[in-house]
Amino acid sequence: MLGTMSAPTEKRPVRSVFTSRAGGHSAGAYDSFNLAAHVGDDPDAVERNRARLAEVIGLEEGRLVWMEQIHSPTVTVVDGPHDGPVPATDALVTTTPRLALAVLVADCVPVLLADAAAGVVAAAHAGRLGARNGIVARTVEQMVELGAKPENILAQLGPAAGGESYEVPADMAADVEARLPGSRCETCKGTPGLDLRAGLERQLRGLGVEAIQRSRVDTIATESLFSHRREGETGRQAGVVWLTGA
Repeated sequence: MLGTMSAPTEKRPVRSVFTSRAGGHSAGAYDSFNLAAHVGDDPDAVERNRARLAEVIGLEEGRLVWMEQIHSPTVTVVDGPHDGPVPATDALVTTTPRLALAVLVADCVPVLLADAAAGVVAAAHAGRLGARNGIVARTVEQMVELGAKPENILAQLGPAAGGESYEVPADMAADVEARLPGSRCETCKGTPGLDLRAGLERQLRGLGVEAIQRSRVDTIATESLFSHRREGETGRQAGVVWLTGA
C-alpha cells in the first residue's frame, strides 16, 4: 500500500488510503494486490485481497462499499453496508461512521473528499468521461447537501495517468479542456495530452475547496501500480476513505 492520509486533527476522525499492486494473492497480469472483481482475476484471490485490505484498515470486510463504475456523472449516498457493488454509479457519499467508501482505478483519478467537521466523506471515480462530465463537482454538491462546507473539505487526488504520459487525439484534448479547463497539456513526446488532476484541482478551487493534496505519481510510468494504458489486461488499485467515529 502507498500509505494513509488523514484529516489533520488529533483524533483523526477521517482516514484514507491509496493502495498499490504489491502484497496480495493475485497472479499473472493481476499480480498481486488486485481489488477488482470485474477484470477477469480469480474471484478467490480478489476476495482474499479485499479481506486483507479490510484487516489492514481495521474494519470488517462488510464495511467496505464498492461501486459498479461506468464512467458516469452519477453520485450515490449510502448509509450502510451494501450487498455487492452499488450499481451504476461513479461516486459514493456517506455520513455513516466506519463505512469505508472505495474507488477502483488503473489510470483514472481516485478522488477522496472529506469534511471532518461535518462528518461527510466521499469517493469518486474520475476518468476522462466522468471528469469531463462533472463527477467531482456533483460529488461536492451532494456533500454540501449533507452539511459539508467547501472551505472545510479536504480533497485528495491519488495516483493516476500523468499528463506527461497520457497521450490523446487533439480533438479529444480540446473537448475535455472545454468542459474541464486546465486539463489539456503536452506529453513528454510533444503530443496532445490530458492532465485530469490539474483540471480537477482547478475545478475544486473554483468550488471553494482549497485544501487539496494532489499526487504527482503517474500510473502509466510506475510499474508498482496497475495501469490499463500500459498493460491492457491488468488489475485495479483502490482509494478508500472512511469516518472513524472518533
